[in-house]
Amino acid sequence: MSTFISVELQERMCFQAVPLCLEDVLDYLQDTVVKKCRCILKSKLMIPQLFSFQDWSGSLIIASLAGAFGSSFLYGYNLSVVNAPTVYIKRFYNESWERRYGHIIDEGTLTLLWSVTVSIFSIGGLVGAIITTPIVKFFGRKHTLLINNVFAIVAALLMALCQLAGSFEMLLLGRIVMGIDAGVSLSALPIYLSEISPKEIRGALGQVTAIFICIGVFSAQVLGLPEIFGNESRWPYLFGVIVVPSLIQVGILPFLPESPHYLLLEKNDKSGAEKAFQTFFGKDDVSHELKESEAQRNVKLESVLQLLRNRSVRWQIITVIITMACYQLCGLNAIWYYTNSIFSEAGISHKLIPYVTLSTSTVEILSAVSSGLAVERLGRRPLLIGGFGLMVIFFAILTVSLTFQNHAYWLPYLSIFCILAIIASFCIGPGGIPFILTGEFFQQSQKPAAFMIAGTVNWVSNFSVGLLFPFIQAGLQTFCFLVFAVVCLAGATYLFFVLPETKNKTINEISQAFAKRNKVTLEGWEMSQFPSERKSSEEQEHNFSSTLENGETKNNIL
Repeated sequence: MSTFISVELQERMCFQAVPLCLEDVLDYLQDTVVKKCRCILKSKLMIPQLFSFQDWSGSLIIASLAGAFGSSFLYGYNLSVVNAPTVYIKRFYNESWERRYGHIIDEGTLTLLWSVTVSIFSIGGLVGAIITTPIVKFFGRKHTLLINNVFAIVAALLMALCQLAGSFEMLLLGRIVMGIDAGVSLSALPIYLSEISPKEIRGALGQVTAIFICIGVFSAQVLGLPEIFGNESRWPYLFGVIVVPSLIQVGILPFLPESPHYLLLEKNDKSGAEKAFQTFFGKDDVSHELKESEAQRNVKLESVLQLLRNRSVRWQIITVIITMACYQLCGLNAIWYYTNSIFSEAGISHKLIPYVTLSTSTVEILSAVSSGLAVERLGRRPLLIGGFGLMVIFFAILTVSLTFQNHAYWLPYLSIFCILAIIASFCIGPGGIPFILTGEFFQQSQKPAAFMIAGTVNWVSNFSVGLLFPFIQAGLQTFCFLVFAVVCLAGATYLFFVLPETKNKTINEISQAFAKRNKVTLEGWEMSQFPSERKSSEEQEHNFSSTLENGETKNNIL
């Protein structure tokens, strides 16, 4: 036992007037072992670097979960909810048409109606993305999420009651209203999460959006099983359950603070902002956070046109546009299209395919959670570039395996593996990080316009994939995946040369990384962000300045 007794304890035993009893020794040893184990875990497993729970307050966790459950969860749910009841919805269209016009609908019109049913969700999303900027400015981030639930509840009622009313138009209208809800959610939620989180966990919290999209897709697949709602009599319930996440969000968010940045900068409510910072950051002293936010107090909200004309953020905008376009054009929707046929080729029974398909969503969720845990350790850049790069590799292998799948019995199983690998690669980085980058690249005054641009690109790309993919697939067959491989390769190449790492960096540091490419001095960047504000010498010690020496412009950090 003497080998485990520290020098401190030996000294206490030697010089203390009253000898230590065995119980004292054991207590001391227990404390020492616990401390040593913690030290080993920290140094060997790097747990704090991977994920630090000390930055997560209870209010921050509740706000992120409630916000995502009533927002990005519904987006993911409505992406896949129409897959399971496809046959029954088409039958409902036929019955409604025959009851109204006396004859069944022709095949071409039925196909058109179904295509509109699926794609009109993206049209609604585009409308939602466009209207988000004025809504978040007037109502705030939290209240925008709350008001947005009106769209979800109205859409749920329209779609759930369409069969009872015998009106397929109600289903179409419900899909477009639900799209508006999704468009607003995917812009307002990332803004809210980025403004209530400490920079140390900004990326991890931002991944909550992607995680709940995956959970939404999985939930729709589970509820769409024949034993639950995926049958002819109960398929309208699939759309009715949308009200549950909305009501949960309405019941929780009112008890949480508004974004502290919004309160301070747009409502001039310093006291409210201080309380919000204290609530979300879990500490009493938030003077540093208030000081950082007050630096932007006199900055006016930029419009989309002003942001597009702003040279100091030109490459940030280009990066957001390319990243969001690749997010939708990378081919994940095509993967969902091929899943059932590939499982069938592998010899899986048609009755079992809906259950086996759940494995794809399980992989999605696990990959998204893993990305959320690793994003603050590894950074945004390697996860995003690596995700696109892996997708290129597995798309190439999938093309080969699909082309020659009749030549060997094991090739269909390789195709299944490639599908799961592509889904995992997407969720590792491209699935959530584009939303994080949009929140990190821009000042408070620019975020609403930036998210409007990102949302517009997102929904237009989404609609384009839904519109063009059937033609691409018909023309290229299994080689259609090479088109998506090229998109992923182009995205990875661009990000490799342009994207800086933004982990744990302030807006000033991120802008410094882009300054040379934007061809603006950092002093010019500051003037474009703070045109009406004269900085004190104390503030200037923490910002960038530029000086002229011998006719040359040199950037210094004071």
